[in-house]
Amino acid sequence: MKDLMKQLIGEKNNFVFLGGAGSGKSEISIHFAKSLAQLSCKPVHFFDMDMTKPLFRSRDVVSEIERMGVTFHYEEQFFDVPAMVGGVNLLLKDESCYVVMDVGGNDTGARAVGGYAPKLKKENTAVYYVLNAFRPWSFNIEDIDHTLTAILGSSHIQLGQVHMVNNPNNGIATTKEEFLEGCHRMKEMLAPYQEIAFTCVKEELYQEVEERIEGIVVPIKLYLTYERLLCG
Repeated sequence: MKDLMKQLIGEKNNFVFLGGAGSGKSEISIHFAKSLAQLSCKPVHFFDMDMTKPLFRSRDVVSEIERMGVTFHYEEQFFDVPAMVGGVNLLLKDESCYVVMDVGGNDTGARAVGGYAPKLKKENTAVYYVLNAFRPWSFNIEDIDHTLTAILGSSHIQLGQVHMVNNPNNGIATTKEEFLEGCHRMKEMLAPYQEIAFTCVKEELYQEVEERIEGIVVPIKLYLTYERLLCG
């Protein structure tokens, strides 16, 4: 996994995860931060920028993330009042650390990073857009285009900066067949337009599907499930 991460990150320091609600970007950003911490090259800072929903936010498992060796940043919210987390500007400029930003779903949530757009347009930053073929806003290329355009418009991030991440899942009960179907659908939709940077699969299915998918396949552990949150 360390060699895979080195291949993915190259010389980048800052990593931004965008996507529609329910795409799985919080799970992926948590795993990404964990993998960066395991490299033991630099300190890792994780920013929970999600201000749009009360469930399945990375802050719900903050204790587990901190045990990974990751410094976690977020701001408490009261009801639906947005609250911006501090320290982003400073750490985005600090090349002695890694920064992972988990940005809220849809165009409303993407506004949280709009003010940082000039810093996110630099060579040391990678922007990932997570797609899930089983969510309504990723059913076809028209839905993807509509949602992606709205999110990029709010975040002031350019399309040329964006790397696509394929994350076909129906939650914790996702089967091998569903995963492969989602991969096939997403490949067909994106092939004429943009490459997939990497594909994510829950770790229990990785051995069964890894050789059947083109490109980089990343196994991830699911932290944000009803079972884990209720028991935690």
